[in-house]
Amino acid sequence: MRTIIWFLYFWLYLVSVLPLMLYVKSKIKNGKKEEIRPLVERVVQNWASRLLKAAGVTVTVDGAEHIPQDAALFVCNHQGNFDIPIVLCKLGPLKSVVAKKELAKLPGIRSWMTFFDCPFMDREDPRQSLKCLNDAQALLQQGQSVVIFPEGTRSKGPQMGEFKPGALRCALKAQVPIVPVAIDGSYQAMEEHGFSIRPAHVRITVLPPIVTKDMAKEHTRTISEEIRQMIADALNASAVKDR
Repeated sequence: MRTIIWFLYFWLYLVSVLPLMLYVKSKIKNGKKEEIRPLVERVVQNWASRLLKAAGVTVTVDGAEHIPQDAALFVCNHQGNFDIPIVLCKLGPLKSVVAKKELAKLPGIRSWMTFFDCPFMDREDPRQSLKCLNDAQALLQQGQSVVIFPEGTRSKGPQMGEFKPGALRCALKAQVPIVPVAIDGSYQAMEEHGFSIRPAHVRITVLPPIVTKDMAKEHTRTISEEIRQMIADALNASAVKDR
């Protein structure tokens, strides 16, 4: 029953904000995108937080003081479908998210994600993936924080996959900080039960930002694996806390 209610809410909320979506589109068309940014943030974060509540997902955030005010690349592990609503409403102001192209096919979703500049990535197309990362770099250079999941797909469990080559290059080129974020337990809300939604507790650990400006070239070659290990260590520490 919870799963049915959740999916009904998922779509009914999008329908209820359809007039706002049309209003935002008209504002953007008239060159007033910055004017309606607070509205977009309010609608998206309200939707994300209510999706978590409807699913019975609670979230504890450790290290929120490490969230920088200026643009940064937030690098997260990817356990499940609930990771996106979690990062949308639990990491401070709304951030662009590098998302898989399949999300762009969902009615309404593409429009709202486009409103806050989410690049869509086709993992099967190397050329398009490069363009997507270039778009993320441009956002960072413009002062917009971006969230990326370097594994490229959900692990659907507590384990982590390998980081895709070049996933963090946009931060290195834009010379912005990289903020490692460990997400622990989100797979328990859905993936652990197939397509059924269950209550779950998720712990997010935001680690101190890593400065990339003037980083030594030798360090740029190892930074991806270093960050992966930092997230893995944080996941292990989180598991100990929740025992």
